[in-house]
Amino acid sequence: MMILTGQVSLVPWLRTTCWHSRIGLLLLISLAAGQCGCQPLSLNPNPLVQASVKDEVNNQDQSLPTQPQPASADASNRRKVTSAKTSAKTEPLIVQFDFAADFSEGLAAVRIKERYAYIDQTGNPVIKVDPSLDGVSAFAEQRAVVRVADFYGYMDRAGRIVVDPQFAAANLYSQGLAVVRTGRGYGYIDRTGTLAIEPEFTLASDFAEGMAAVKLNDQYGYINLMGDWVIQPQFEDAWSFTESLAVIKQGEQWGYIDQAGNVAISPQFDGAFAFSESLARIRQGNQWGFIDRQGKTVIPPRYDFASDFSEGLAAVLMGNQWGYIDKTGQLAVPPQFDFAADFSEGLAAVTVNNQVGFIDPTGKLQIAPQFDKVGSFSEGWAWVQTGDQWRYINASGQFLMLGEVR
Repeated sequence: MMILTGQVSLVPWLRTTCWHSRIGLLLLISLAAGQCGCQPLSLNPNPLVQASVKDEVNNQDQSLPTQPQPASADASNRRKVTSAKTSAKTEPLIVQFDFAADFSEGLAAVRIKERYAYIDQTGNPVIKVDPSLDGVSAFAEQRAVVRVADFYGYMDRAGRIVVDPQFAAANLYSQGLAVVRTGRGYGYIDRTGTLAIEPEFTLASDFAEGMAAVKLNDQYGYINLMGDWVIQPQFEDAWSFTESLAVIKQGEQWGYIDQAGNVAISPQFDGAFAFSESLARIRQGNQWGFIDRQGKTVIPPRYDFASDFSEGLAAVLMGNQWGYIDKTGQLAVPPQFDFAADFSEGLAAVTVNNQVGFIDPTGKLQIAPQFDKVGSFSEGWAWVQTGDQWRYINASGQFLMLGEVR
């Protein structure tokens, strides 16, 4: 079984904990993926007996921490996790798995031995994956992608296959339509699996703000939800719209257009990225900075790398250490980490001496570095991995307990 990971668009870069990876449609990744913290989104298909999943959880070896180590002034204890036998008779059972993915639309994909299931936020199994399926994805708009051999289809939240696996590639639904690839090219289907926009494109992105970037032959343009051209193909590259602007490439330079196709910020950058919280990352040579919606440089290119702004802060690389800046370019958290991820739900993952924990926007450790890998917080929970065991923690650093929402 493989996990399918979706992207925001076929054209832009995939925003992940690893920052950005150029991919097309859905990428199949093994459960060993995520060496740098990338989180494969996952979910499942046809339901089987739920009780067997719970029984497998209850019968696992429970030699595990009672709770994560909180941040402490005692640095010698920051990366230690107390191990203790957990008894279901005396206290709630900490839910642990052999693989865990982000929560999405209230569910998260997990693996116990060779069996896959979806749990809800109480830790209870809701859908068990049919082992005949070779791949599953996260849910988006109540649908998940499934793979059988080399063909892709869709299932609903009841675990029913609602669109038979028949496509050479498929993406998650966005604004009611999903990108699929047939023998003719890329097109779009509706929720019933009926072709809504004919597969005539060389590449196609998810819909965002009512438009999708598509490639016809060697040039990119934009279509609307009816499949009509809104901006004729004319660009060497093009990204999805965010905050009413889209990145485009003309010649060797990158700039931005508005939704009418007018150039809003002339192509002048060696690299340009989608707007996030009214600012966009740009690259000049090997240095990264930020511009506003008028194209004015707000933060000059001076960083070795920078992430998008998220919750008011952006992670930046200075030399070999990561910190965070605010929207004025002032250091909010001085560079001190081996790696720093985006903020999500008030916390950001940081790496210290190969161990990962979480900080708040002031840079204060809230959950001490003690994990091998983590995901970003999503719907109140983040997966954490220690050795070959995966669990979920909340923003207070409490593990998810079976049958309880903390």
